[in-house]
Amino acid sequence: MPRKLRTDDPTIDSTNTADPVQRVRAVAMQLPQTTERLSHGEPTFFINDKKTFVMTVNDHHGDGILGMWIPAPTGEQESLISENPRVYFRPPYVGHRGWVGVRLDTDPVLDQQTLVELIHQAWSEVAPKKLLAAFEEPKS
Repeated sequence: MPRKLRTDDPTIDSTNTADPVQRVRAVAMQLPQTTERLSHGEPTFFINDKKTFVMTVNDHHGDGILGMWIPAPTGEQESLISENPRVYFRPPYVGHRGWVGVRLDTDPVLDQQTLVELIHQAWSEVAPKKLLAAFEEPKS
């Protein structure tokens, strides 16, 4: 289960757009010290402009997928793919390191809660420990 992170705006709502990349951007940019820039021609999200935690992809090398690649906790990649191979996949280049691909072009679209949880979890996977500790919600 992903850690719950505080954000500047706890009412993040990226459901008001049909653009999947804009939905990802709306969630990712609320996370602490996030920056965005193009990497390999696609919007990519970094912590402190250094560590990648979300890469968007649009027909990467002709695969026909509009989605995102994110780091996942150990064992989560296999679990997600076996649970729903229509949405989750092992991406090239980073899949061997446990990253998971997430299709954003499925019908029905990925629900908002799942999108937020996946992106928060990805951020948590690469955030420096001090930054992560500073922005985790207190456990109740």
